[in-house]
Amino acid sequence: MLVKAEQSGVVRGARFPGRYIQGVGTIARLGEEAGGFGEKAIVLLDNGVFDLLKADVEASFATALQVEIFRHGGECSERAIAALAAAAKSAGASVIVGAGGGKALDTAKAAGRDAGLPVIVFPTIAASDAPCSALAVVYNEDGTVAYDTFLPSNPDLVLVDTALIARAPARFLAAGIGDALATWYEAESCRRSGALNCMKMPGVPLAYEVARFCRDTIFEFGPAALDECDAKTAGPALERVVEANILLSGIGFESGGVAAAHAIHHGLCELADVHHHLHGEKVAIGVLAGLKLNGMDDEYERVRQFCLAVRLPTTLADIGIDEATPEKLAVVAKRACRAGEIIHNEPITVTEEMVVRALEALV
Repeated sequence: MLVKAEQSGVVRGARFPGRYIQGVGTIARLGEEAGGFGEKAIVLLDNGVFDLLKADVEASFATALQVEIFRHGGECSERAIAALAAAAKSAGASVIVGAGGGKALDTAKAAGRDAGLPVIVFPTIAASDAPCSALAVVYNEDGTVAYDTFLPSNPDLVLVDTALIARAPARFLAAGIGDALATWYEAESCRRSGALNCMKMPGVPLAYEVARFCRDTIFEFGPAALDECDAKTAGPALERVVEANILLSGIGFESGGVAAAHAIHHGLCELADVHHHLHGEKVAIGVLAGLKLNGMDDEYERVRQFCLAVRLPTTLADIGIDEATPEKLAVVAKRACRAGEIIHNEPITVTEEMVVRALEALV
């Protein structure tokens, strides 16, 4: 029997970045690629890599176009987005470049929308699927999630330098695997329930196959990719996992849909305990809790063993919640289950009490 999203007569869709380029040493192409959009670029460079990469970014623009480089403060907040959009307009920029981690990239994408400019995304870690998407997660200044904002278009170019990603701590790559891990499980929940994707329609069949390929890729290559990252080597396994973390997961979540794992992530972000842990680490906990919600105990154990193999958390204590009190779990569940939240894309009715029970299984 066909599920709702597979029935005839349903309008479906998918989203993709304009172009995706991945390989060793692509930072040298940044200025050349930006030159295809005009004569001046604004680069928002992540504070964490600013001193490390500023000279390389400047060198890539040396024979291309004018560039102004700004240091990203840390959060993708309304204030940071407005400041970058204003700077781009004031400078007469023709393109905005976001370089660094997910929050810097999301800030650049949202500022591009507000300034009416094309956007190039240059991730320096593969810790999430943020780079390819037409979505930005906006945070409050205290680090809690304020809301997701959907953008009118995906980045015009996603340029990935795997040599840089291999130089970053392997924890970031592992976190990206955690984010990618959610892709198929959430897309499959949406497929089964008929829930809408980020375009507010069911995904085309390709969306779910991309999500499946994402899962299969990280399962096959994840442990070896982390070993290569430990060795600071952009080897074949790392190349495959970087593609899965950034491109496959980006297309899969956006075109397939999101559900419990990311809703539970949003709930976890309400607790100060978890603020020093990465997005993908919290999402991995959300995946495990989501499998518990759906009574998928065999798959839960399979995924739990995989998480252990790729250095991802499997308990609440692993993400800083040493005392998982009923009060804390209630806070998480209330945020995860609020009206209109993506947890309601699951093919079952989910209540706050069910989320609390699922989280208790991870103590």
